[in-house]
Amino acid sequence: MELKKNKLVILWTSGDREVALNMVFMYTLNAKINGWWDDIVLIVWGPSAKLGSTDEEIQKALINLREKGVILEACKACADKYKVSKDLKTLGIDVKYMGQPLTQYIQEETKVLTF
Repeated sequence: MELKKNKLVILWTSGDREVALNMVFMYTLNAKINGWWDDIVLIVWGPSAKLGSTDEEIQKALINLREKGVILEACKACADKYKVSKDLKTLGIDVKYMGQPLTQYIQEETKVLTF
């Protein structure tokens, strides 16, 4: 089966580490390395920002995703609330206000998957 290749935005909001490791990151990595999508953006938003800044295994997974070519973005308002903006930037995540970019993704009819 030939899959249509385009852009996918994954909105990761869960602070549950099992969800991150066994669903979010698993699908994201496989989608990237198998070429299921041309571009994949993983947005770290809400409780996931705190988890991403404190859990070493989660951090290693995020770095691996970035190294494989997944674009990593994080909501600055959320990261600032949890006081983790600097930590996320250290992982190579683009920390910025995400309201307008997410709205643009939706208005462009980019596929958005939420966890």
